[in-house]
Amino acid sequence: MSDIKVGSKAPSFNSVDDKGNKVSLKDLLGKKGLVLYFYPKDQTPGCTTEACDYRDNFSRFKKEGYNVVGVSRDSINSHQKFIQKQDLNFTLISDEDGSICEKYGVWQLKKFMGREFMGIIRSTFLIGGDLKLLKVYPKVSVKGHVDEVLADIKSLEKK
Repeated sequence: MSDIKVGSKAPSFNSVDDKGNKVSLKDLLGKKGLVLYFYPKDQTPGCTTEACDYRDNFSRFKKEGYNVVGVSRDSINSHQKFIQKQDLNFTLISDEDGSICEKYGVWQLKKFMGREFMGIIRSTFLIGGDLKLLKVYPKVSVKGHVDEVLADIKSLEKK
């Protein structure tokens, strides 16, 4: 995440959403901005908890003028099953080739139970309507994260 700094322009991308539509970063913005979050894998416990937290608070983000979009390297088909099973109300982006993860610096070496492998480091990027990064959340802890992002959006409004 070395080039990803608050105040810099968010890396642009073109991809495919969970409905198979071509989308770009600009297409995904809400009235005031976007919460772009990266997660390791559909249907896993931590990712499900995080997605459901965004689902349950989606109307609060919309009220503040922000859209929420999740990104993982899962296929469109996997995203569709995840959305259906968890009744998700926001867009998921398929980054099967890992290019978006690379641009945002979230594809990193991970360690789990004594082995090392490459994977997505759970991270969130708060992006303003001008496509500038307002806040970067590296190595996110799921519990309380959505509330933290909402609180930061509210404090940005006061500035």
